[in-house]
Amino acid sequence: MTPDPGASRAEAVRDRYRSTLGAVPGGVQDRLRLAQEFGRLPTEEALAALRHIVLTDSPLGARVQQLVHFGQLLALGRADPARIHARGALHAGAAMAELVGVAETALITAGVPAYALGTEIIAGLPAREDVPGSRAQ
Repeated sequence: MTPDPGASRAEAVRDRYRSTLGAVPGGVQDRLRLAQEFGRLPTEEALAALRHIVLTDSPLGARVQQLVHFGQLLALGRADPARIHARGALHAGAAMAELVGVAETALITAGVPAYALGTEIIAGLPAREDVPGSRAQ
């Protein structure tokens, strides 16, 4: 049986998400499945390459870039993507206290709903004992 070249290309896309977020979000898995099914994998490869440039090669660095993403998504009221980038920020070395700071900034720029969403997301994250500013004492 010949290996499917699309499968290895899709796995390379998944690896990019794992490197920036620590996991592959379910929505990405769904998009990759559809892209493979309909012969549109180049679209996902191009998207992953752009995300890699913006997130990994950013002058902000991975930690700050993920925190910015988290804040912007809070302001837009996008709960699921905000949750993904909060975890991505932790994966990139952010402290829980930094996530709280982003949620507080969202209070000023986008109001109480953004702040409430941020605190809800942060409260649902596992405490990290190895990170200064986490809830674990």
